[in-house]
Amino acid sequence: MTAIVLGYLVLGFGAGALSGLIGIGGGIVIIPALLAFFGMTQQQAQGTTLALMVPPIGLLAAWTYYRQGYVDLRAAGLICAGFVLGGLLGAKIAVGLPGTLLRRLFGGAMMLLSLRMLFGP
Repeated sequence: MTAIVLGYLVLGFGAGALSGLIGIGGGIVIIPALLAFFGMTQQQAQGTTLALMVPPIGLLAAWTYYRQGYVDLRAAGLICAGFVLGGLLGAKIAVGLPGTLLRRLFGGAMMLLSLRMLFGP
């Protein structure tokens, strides 16, 4: 097994564990790792992360939460429908932006979300 294959597997495992534990993964863990450790461009990292979300990767983790009564299926379905349309629009815009601008937008969004999580109610 090559180092890059092992690296991708370790990244997926770590992101999956964090996703199951605290609900984060793709955008917050995988994209920065693909940029820093695998030399991808911002567009490549975002596209790769979106592609890995296509199969039901969170199905078993979601099932665990569902069995405990922590899943609102109505909300999840509505958010999913919006996500499909919003994802399409966002992707069409993102592929036309310069990588530097896209990386800064991503970093700014992460910073604002972090501040909200740390200091919000």
